[in-house]
Amino acid sequence: MTAFAPDDPDFYQEDPYSAFRRLRGEDPVHWYERGGFWCLLKHADVELVSRSPQLFTNTRGIMIGGVNQGDQRPLGIPPTILEMDPPQHNRYRKLVIQAFTPQAIAKLEPRVRQIAREALDAVPRGETLDFVPAVSVPIPLYVIAEMLGVPKEDRPDFERWSDALIAAGGGLLDEHTTAATGELLGYFQRHLEERRRSPRDDLVSVLAEAQVDGDRLGDPEILMFCLTLLVAGNETTRNLISGGTWALAERPEQRRWLAADPARIPGAVEEMLRWWTPVWSFSRRARRDTVLRGREIREGEQVILLYPSANRDEEVWGDDAETFDVRRDHAGRRHLSFGFGEHLCLGAALARLEARVTFEELLRSHPHFELAGPPATLRSRLMHGVERLPLAFQA
Repeated sequence: MTAFAPDDPDFYQEDPYSAFRRLRGEDPVHWYERGGFWCLLKHADVELVSRSPQLFTNTRGIMIGGVNQGDQRPLGIPPTILEMDPPQHNRYRKLVIQAFTPQAIAKLEPRVRQIAREALDAVPRGETLDFVPAVSVPIPLYVIAEMLGVPKEDRPDFERWSDALIAAGGGLLDEHTTAATGELLGYFQRHLEERRRSPRDDLVSVLAEAQVDGDRLGDPEILMFCLTLLVAGNETTRNLISGGTWALAERPEQRRWLAADPARIPGAVEEMLRWWTPVWSFSRRARRDTVLRGREIREGEQVILLYPSANRDEEVWGDDAETFDVRRDHAGRRHLSFGFGEHLCLGAALARLEARVTFEELLRSHPHFELAGPPATLRSRLMHGVERLPLAFQA
């Protein structure tokens, strides 16, 4: 059985779910001695901490090994919106919420479908290709890039920069990731100055004019927003699409069931989100001493929210919680892949739209596909990513 080591990227390369399952049954509020933090493995506990900012704060780092209060932040970047508590978090969230309302996202569907069709039309029939760079990467990347006002010719750089940010968040801090982050900040700085001279209908222009409590945002705050929107609006959906496609490639009967009736796809997307949770964990810090399931959590101690474990909690999903099943009824049950409470993912509706449209177009145009070699997952303690997904599409 895989030894539990949530601070080690290699732990997630093996079989983390067996360790999650064991701890859910034996020690669901687990003190991880080597890392010096608590790990929550049950759905109810992850949900409780997520909706209790008065007990658990985001302001002292949200990732394993992340920046703590008082530490020097890389490149002078201010805290992201993910590292804020109410009411500050709510004030900043309101700045961009209009771009992510269900009504605003619904208007994006024709463009998302066009991007998906362009990517899938280029997929060769009767041949093998890596689905990740061909389909999973361009769809969410192009959508968020257009929302940020990034021209088409700059998209390759954005893919490289986004990958570097995820690598850094996953524990790989080196000259490459630092340099890439600096390049991206420089790019957005130039972008911002241009938008102040000539505003457009994009999120950077919105942020350039935005105010919080009567004060305009400073450049570092706007750059923080841009970084967050790029990564959150791109990497998670990329891996949702890749993970869901991988699951369907291994289960032709479920793929046929979905292809027979596209109205079933939204429910299948929820199962993909549950079963292939795109983010391994975020963390909180206890504001004061508290007790959870009889375990005493001291003020200042770090608490890790293990979303994939919560999403396979037998108390919520039943004895077949480890099984991927697109027919699963999600009514009355909530996966935690988008978080919960005040920090419910701002782009949840966008991710659902992109995934639904992608699978509608995939199963319409290429309903018959299978694995053509071993996939490769991302070595990261942050992102549940797919780096390579070789598929063969029938002619």
